[in-house]
Amino acid sequence: MANNVPDVDSAPTLLLVGSSGGHLAQLLALEPWYVNRTRCWVTFDTPDATSLLRGEDVMWAHHPTTRNLRNLVRNARLAVRIFRQRRVAAVITTGAGVAFPFVFLAWLRGVPAIYIEVYDRIDTATLTARLCRPFLSAMLVQWEEQRRQYPEATVVGNLL
Repeated sequence: MANNVPDVDSAPTLLLVGSSGGHLAQLLALEPWYVNRTRCWVTFDTPDATSLLRGEDVMWAHHPTTRNLRNLVRNARLAVRIFRQRRVAAVITTGAGVAFPFVFLAWLRGVPAIYIEVYDRIDTATLTARLCRPFLSAMLVQWEEQRRQYPEATVVGNLL
């Protein structure tokens, strides 16, 4: 399930959580920021994710997540396991459904959770962002127009 699971006493870990595809691509665009940090990815075991994350520390999440209670519970158990195995410094996510259990658990444990709203949702808020919002340390958006849905958000510009 995991490549190289470190001991609890290891360096603080950035948890990069996102669905495969565009969500993962937007997290990968942050590479200049995370390249020298200890990190662990949580995403779906799909051909694109497997290829893009080759050589990275990855925990495979369960999908589909859209309105799938069974996989929500399975991903919540995965989140608990990861938080027990690592010193999670922060959770960074672009969604989608896989993000919620990790953001909620981070909130319960007092760990910062940052949500980056995807670039292609300008006029409406995503369901995952609406669910995660009360538990976030920071909400980041890629377009000024997205602040209509998230007035508290910080505009960071387009990641892709």
